Amino acid sequence: MHSLDIETPRLLLRPLQESDAPFILELVNEPAFLANIGDKDVHDLAGARNYIEKGPQASYRQHGHGLLMVALRDGGEPVGICGLVKRDSLPHPDIGYAFLARHWGRGYASEAGAACLEHGRARLDIHYVVGITAPHNQGSIRVLEKLGLVYDRTLDLPGIDGPSLYFVPPSSDPV
Repeated sequence: MHSLDIETPRLLLRPLQESDAPFILELVNEPAFLANIGDKDVHDLAGARNYIEKGPQASYRQHGHGLLMVALRDGGEPVGICGLVKRDSLPHPDIGYAFLARHWGRGYASEAGAACLEHGRARLDIHYVVGITAPHNQGSIRVLEKLGLVYDRTLDLPGIDGPSLYFVPPSSDPV
């Protein structure tokens, strides 16, 4: 078991690996991913492997955390990604997530997000995590609110087209 492995009642979260490239290729090219998160310029399996290596795997090495594969405990089907992301443009890690549209509406993002926040507190000593989302992404706003984050302000972040809503823990003081 990897130090980043997380289990919930319905989900298994683990570090992304090269063999997850077919899933990543599908996820990052879904219309909702492109509209809400952006085009990661991943158009084939080689691009998906590069995304995994230069994104999540680089984050594990540099920060000790990053986006994790989220799969169903029952059967192991990949359904999304979730984890703590450290961006150069934000002072604190943010909770990131994306799920295949066919798995929306089942509470997986909230369940995985809560598990990642708890893992961050208990095992990584990360006690202040923020959230960002596109202003039109109502589903993501609801997930951030379910995770206990509250809207703070709108900001422009490098590498993200258009404004982002910025959510913080209810206590305004970073710990």
